[in-house]
Amino acid sequence: MSGGAIKGWCPGALRPMLSGDGLVVRIRPYRGRLDANQAAGIAALAKRYGNGLIDLTSRGNLQIRGVGDEGHRLLIEELSRLRLTDPDPESEARRNVLVTPFWSASDDTCLLAAELEQGLAMGPPGLPTKFGFAVDCGMERALASASADIRIERSLAGELIVRADGAEHGHPVTRRDAVKVALALAEWFVTSGGTRGGRGRMAAYIQNGAKLPDALRGHVQPARMIAEPRPRLYSQGAMVGAAFGQMTYEALSDVARCSPGLRMTPWRMILAEDLREMPACEGLITRADDPTLRAVACSGAPACREAQADTRAFAAALAPHIAADSRLHVSGCAKGCAHSGPASITLVATGEGFDLVRGGSTREAPALRGLSASRMIADPSVLTGER
Repeated sequence: MSGGAIKGWCPGALRPMLSGDGLVVRIRPYRGRLDANQAAGIAALAKRYGNGLIDLTSRGNLQIRGVGDEGHRLLIEELSRLRLTDPDPESEARRNVLVTPFWSASDDTCLLAAELEQGLAMGPPGLPTKFGFAVDCGMERALASASADIRIERSLAGELIVRADGAEHGHPVTRRDAVKVALALAEWFVTSGGTRGGRGRMAAYIQNGAKLPDALRGHVQPARMIAEPRPRLYSQGAMVGAAFGQMTYEALSDVARCSPGLRMTPWRMILAEDLREMPACEGLITRADDPTLRAVACSGAPACREAQADTRAFAAALAPHIAADSRLHVSGCAKGCAHSGPASITLVATGEGFDLVRGGSTREAPALRGLSASRMIADPSVLTGER
């Protein structure tokens, strides 16, 4: 399949997206996990068929970059051998499931994720490509701030609930009925007009006045949220990051060699299972206070044909000057693909320089326009307006 025919879609493996550096092939690991053999295989395939760069996405997926049209066909054959593809592009697009990396064998997360993936393979039809699910069944919620439209969570009392994103409360369910209720909620979203009335997202649909049916309406308070994870050791293993969510095939290969499995996250980090010390893998972030973690940046130019600037080199230069409790977002254009929400400092590249938004997103009016990268690096105080 030629990438040019599908520009504008969320990429998949079977339906890639054409970017400035070739096709972007997104891999959606089943149940949010890769075993060591799969991870090592992806690293080798990124070297053989791509440009050696691998993205970690905010949906807990991986992307191989720089793939050619002919290489794509061969890449898909290899991914199929690794059990990392779907039967067709439609079922692949529906299988948009984010899984907490902090699951344990006793909390139902993996069983529910597998059951949900099977249910989504059959429908419901008509779901928007960005419509997603989160399976977050620990006693504290890890994915509450991650993008998802329907969430399987726990209540404050520890019972399973299904919650529509944007709704304050969740609907209590049994283990047997959780996925059935989640799919019924998705079907209601489609049949009631959610694809038209809320830009294809559940929270926007509810905020615009949509009322959940009585059978799906919740009344139970969800469990507490945990703080956003950082690179460090957890009981499940070692959390490691990648600068701006991009790693080399060598880094993925190295971390795959030292762990039995890798759990994907929406924070552009990977949890390497069973490690009791941080891995010494070149190119990975292993310190919680690394200043690069304060910055978010899209792929930028020349990797993205829409971008007006090399965003990541610029963001890396500015990151040490950003306060530890602040967030810098550098976007190559007004779309804000890397971070849709507000940030302490948002910089949007234009043909005349960078527009600066303080405490907002790329969609809001800038405080300053046409700033040069050299000026901001020389005088970072211009970002906050403090002298």
